[in-house]
Amino acid sequence: MSALILAGLMGMVGQGARTVVGLKKLHDSNATQPPDQATTFLASRLVISLIIGFIAGVLAALAIGLDKLTGAAGATVEVLLGLAAAGYAGADFIEGFMSKAPAITGGAATQTSTGPTGSPREAVPPQQTEQADRLIMQTSQLSTDIASLQSVLATSAASSNWSSLSAVTQITPELVARLFVPATPLANIRNHLPHVLAGLRSYGLADRDMLLMALATIRAETEGFVPIDEMKSKFNTEKTPFDLYEPGTPIGKRLGNTQAGDGALFKGRGFIQLTGRDNYTRIGTQLGVDLVAQPAQANQPRIAGLILAQFLANKEDAIRAAAAADDLVLARKLVNGGSHGLDRFRDAYTKGRVAIPEGIEIWSGDSGGTYPVPSISPRFFASSPPT
Repeated sequence: MSALILAGLMGMVGQGARTVVGLKKLHDSNATQPPDQATTFLASRLVISLIIGFIAGVLAALAIGLDKLTGAAGATVEVLLGLAAAGYAGADFIEGFMSKAPAITGGAATQTSTGPTGSPREAVPPQQTEQADRLIMQTSQLSTDIASLQSVLATSAASSNWSSLSAVTQITPELVARLFVPATPLANIRNHLPHVLAGLRSYGLADRDMLLMALATIRAETEGFVPIDEMKSKFNTEKTPFDLYEPGTPIGKRLGNTQAGDGALFKGRGFIQLTGRDNYTRIGTQLGVDLVAQPAQANQPRIAGLILAQFLANKEDAIRAAAAADDLVLARKLVNGGSHGLDRFRDAYTKGRVAIPEGIEIWSGDSGGTYPVPSISPRFFASSPPT
């Protein structure tokens, strides 16, 4: 309700701006007109026009989505100005504020009628009767004016960015949780989702395919929705931790590890499990972060979100093509280098297609609220060890 009231008030502001314009026109016109043709201002019509401004603001808010007024960050300046503009656009009705009226002095004719007892009523100047009739006619056109305003809003939406606002779906931690298992703590999603969305948004990866790619990758790599270190397993450790990643091993060679200790130093980290000296060097250079000197930075939530987005952006064309062909095996391989976690990846991606509609974009990524949706774009992906 408070959002609708705010929208209505902003619409009235727009009407008020139009009133100022009308009053200036009235003043300029009166300055050049004879006294007997003075233009008068009708306060009653101003009230009706402000009501229309209020309705215009409410209609505009419904058109763009009330979430633009109630989100975590609140209404932006652009949204408020848009609501005022809608009120201004609906103010053609304000032209009715001004009406020409002959002077009522100097022998002007009056109309006299009698009451029930035959006593004369107060004389009513004919021009006031005409003004009342016009007011009634204009009031009866209110529904028509509203319909016209809706048309104006639709036209404005096509020429501005409003056309997509009404279709925007809000990405919430609760919605994202549907793509993960019940064991994934909701608190983790709430804490880290903003960093993931901010990373995607910063690379222009704000469509559903890329968002699903990012979320499904997190599900496959770090199901807890937390940027973490890779754990020891049969795929990375034979005798000492991560010795299968050391220089001279097949995996170590593919990962670009060249110095003793690189296996453990450049083990998988972050949301995407960035692995290997080559990948830490390449992605770090692209981000402007020295991940080689300080590889643990890959687990910092903000940087982890950027690494995920950069990784996807590096192979964006190939990933989009795989998604369009519904080839999730290839999509997973483009990121992982193999099929590790494919079942989890497929499950999350499939659930996301049902839960998140098409035509969405990420609009915000501030912590603790709702986040209108993004997508992914990959250009180069680091290769994780296949399973």
